[in-house]
Amino acid sequence: MENSLSPIVLVLLLVLAAEFVNGWTDSPNAIATVVGTRSLSPLQAVAMAAVMNMLGVLSGTKVAATIGKGIVDASVINLTTVAGAMVSIVIWSTVAARWGIPTSETHALVAGLAGAGFAPAGPGVLVASGWKKVLLGLLFSSVLGFVGGLVLMTAIYWLFRKSTPAATREPFRFLQILSSAFMAFSHGSNDGQKFMGIFALALVLGGVLPEFTIPLWVIFLCAAVMALGTLTGGWRIMETMGMKITRLQTHQGFAAEVAASGASSFNSASP
Repeated sequence: MENSLSPIVLVLLLVLAAEFVNGWTDSPNAIATVVGTRSLSPLQAVAMAAVMNMLGVLSGTKVAATIGKGIVDASVINLTTVAGAMVSIVIWSTVAARWGIPTSETHALVAGLAGAGFAPAGPGVLVASGWKKVLLGLLFSSVLGFVGGLVLMTAIYWLFRKSTPAATREPFRFLQILSSAFMAFSHGSNDGQKFMGIFALALVLGGVLPEFTIPLWVIFLCAAVMALGTLTGGWRIMETMGMKITRLQTHQGFAAEVAASGASSFNSASP
């Protein structure tokens, strides 16, 4: 019995490790601007992101179901496939964090799962309906984020055209804290859920669950692990995103975060 449980336990630990580095490397993207504009200190921003990420993960399972059932055909893969995908994510994300490279664990997850699935089953392992959602999400998030940021900044410049930069800093400092919290929540509800789906997929492949479903304990476990990953920092990525790519004022950070979190929430809500 102990030997039969060892593979599934190892794979589940690898999924949790990937969820941990997701909180470690991807969450700094959600709070980089609020640190870059000095609306919050790095420690304050990380603590807030950890809480909001957890709430986001707890908000639903739709994204988790898409990843767990819609990327590769579960009938032709096994626990080794999942393990290979998780190891690739952990290695890449750790290297990226070491060098301060912003990453998307969504891209790493679907690519790693697809690559690991190709090895035993070839291209037929891919599920077309799920990949359609992934590709549409990638397209819409980029377009909606850009257009949303452009429209919001244009509106802000027009509404506050008679105000001085000093007069707008404090109001937008408060608004940016709210928008950063919203963005961290959106990250949890989207990216955080993806590893819930992989965790449940591993439970099905290991014979623990008779069919794909997301038990409540899996939701809480993944939410907690992601929050712990977020609390470890990801300071180099935060510095890259918040200070080295674009110098932002509080009103610009607010517009960027609202646009990004709105695009992420739209993707999470899409069927």
